[in-house]
Amino acid sequence: MQEPIRPIRIDFVSDVACPWCAIGLAGLERALGELGPEVPVEIRFQPFELNPQMPAEGEDVTEHLTRKYGSTPAQQEASRAAIRERGASLGFTFNPAGRSRIWNTFDAHRLLYWAGLEGRQRELKNALLRAYHGESHNPGDPAVLLASAVEAGLDADRARAVIESDDYTDEVRERERFYQQSGITAVPSVILDEKYLIQGGQPPETFLQALRRLAQQRAENS
Repeated sequence: MQEPIRPIRIDFVSDVACPWCAIGLAGLERALGELGPEVPVEIRFQPFELNPQMPAEGEDVTEHLTRKYGSTPAQQEASRAAIRERGASLGFTFNPAGRSRIWNTFDAHRLLYWAGLEGRQRELKNALLRAYHGESHNPGDPAVLLASAVEAGLDADRARAVIESDDYTDEVRERERFYQQSGITAVPSVILDEKYLIQGGQPPETFLQALRRLAQQRAENS
C-alpha cells in the first residue's frame, strides 16, 4: 500500500492588525485553490504582535502611523487606497473608511492558538481579519472575539471561557519568542516546510510557484 503524501507545512506568521497579512493570506488561499488536492498542505497560523505594548484602549491609527513611521495623512491614505485595490483583486474587502484605531491583539492570538487545537484556526483567522479590516471592529474586544469564534464554527461557551481567562498565554509567548529569535521581524512571513521563507503580501503566483517547486523537489527525492 502506498504511503499517504506528507502535507507541506505552511507556517503563516502574522498579526491580525496587519492589512498586508490579510492580502498575503488571500493570495495564499487563491494559490492553494489553483494547486489542487494532489499537493496537500497544512497551514499553521503563528503569532506575531506588531504592537505588543499597545494598551487596551488602543491608539488613533493616524497618530500611530505618523509616530511609528513618520508618514503623513496623505501618504497613509494613498497606502490605504493601494491596499484596498490589492484586496479587491483577491476577493478581500477592506472597509472603505479604513481603520480608526490600532488595538492590542494578544487575546486574538490566544484564541487562535486554541482554535488550532480545535481544527478551526484558518476559519477563525479569516473571521478576525474580516472583523478588523473589513468592518473596523476591535479585535481585542471580547464580544468581537466571541462573534468571530462562533462564525468560525467554534463552541461559544468554550470560546468565552478562553477569552475570559489567560489560557494559552505561555504557549503564545513561546511561539512569539521562537519566531523573533529565528529572525522574523516583519509580517506576513510564510515559511514552507520549516525551510523556505516568503515575506510580504505576495501575489498568488509567488506562492503557487514556490509550492509547486517544493512538491517537485519532494517527488524527486522520494
